[in-house]
Amino acid sequence: MPPRFLTLADVAEVLNVSAQQTYQLLRSGDLRGIQIGPKKVWRIEASELESYIQRMYAATERATSDAD
Repeated sequence: MPPRFLTLADVAEVLNVSAQQTYQLLRSGDLRGIQIGPKKVWRIEASELESYIQRMYAATERATSDAD
């Protein structure tokens, strides 16, 4: 069974971006995540990552259809 929660590095790898870019997505609210433990490390639920990806596909589709 795949893990429920992903690290910043995991998400960065899936999206093919840097960990810093992933952190910015979290800070802006574009990608939802939680902070866990005394060190407040970020974790992103796999389903939230999939939702983000689907929203980006929809936004891209709208942008490209508006450009036509």
